[in-house]
Amino acid sequence: MIIRVQVPATTANLGPGFDCLGMALELHNVIEMVPTSRGLSIEVSGEGAADIPRDESNLVFQAARSLFRQVGFAMSGLRLRLLNQIPVARGLGSSTAAIVGGVIAANLLTGGKLSIRELINIASSIEGHQDNVVPAVLGGVVVSVQSDGEIKYLKIEPPNGLKGVVAVPDFALITKTSREIIPAQVPFQDAAFNVGRAALLVAALQQGDLGLLGVAMEDRLHQSFRSPLIPGLKKVLAAAKLAGARGVTLSGAGPSVIAFADSNFELIARVMGETFRQNGVKSRVMVLKPSPIGARALEVK
Repeated sequence: MIIRVQVPATTANLGPGFDCLGMALELHNVIEMVPTSRGLSIEVSGEGAADIPRDESNLVFQAARSLFRQVGFAMSGLRLRLLNQIPVARGLGSSTAAIVGGVIAANLLTGGKLSIRELINIASSIEGHQDNVVPAVLGGVVVSVQSDGEIKYLKIEPPNGLKGVVAVPDFALITKTSREIIPAQVPFQDAAFNVGRAALLVAALQQGDLGLLGVAMEDRLHQSFRSPLIPGLKKVLAAAKLAGARGVTLSGAGPSVIAFADSNFELIARVMGETFRQNGVKSRVMVLKPSPIGARALEVK
């Protein structure tokens, strides 16, 4: 039996929606899983091939093993092939893609016993938060919250014509490091600022009103605290807007920056890359469509 699962990249927060908003992007990792008689074999190609572990600490394997235990499945051996397009530790959901791919492939391998909701809960418990997980599974833009151990979520179809211009710096930023720099408490007015922006952002995306994204994607809860970790961040945000981006923000925990636009994609991309370079940071820039489709099985045979 060969299981092949494709999982999209994701961008979380979208500015003010800290830990509750995320969007899937058309950039994918493919996980191939084959049961064997014994042992563990892992091949990795593409992004992160030099650094991703090939032993039991591998995130895809850990996610799969978690599901096997959940359903009471005894796995004698496993071969994994990971074909990665998503940059590692750049704020584009590479660890989420590994976890979601491992969980979904393992579920297919064991007969598809668990529902989408159960898979989301398992993947989120491994990841630690759900804002990347749910869009990786469902596609589109997703609002999600945790409540009494359950994840409640709603999906929004991305507005027509919207694309993300993503500048990916050539240095990694581990999510844990990026989270630790955020203070435990913030002023009440900053919390109120973000609540209003997040609500406006959801309404703007739902109605396709891209003119409101500039205001709706403003943030006071995380971006300014993370700025010192990313040279030139404030200048890149400003330059993208001047070049015609509708809204621009740190992607997830960073260091990637994503600008949402419906025109001027090449200009925005060039300006973001040049501004990073002027601040001593090499980067590559991609123009990505939102992915309306989440993780899916490419092949089960």
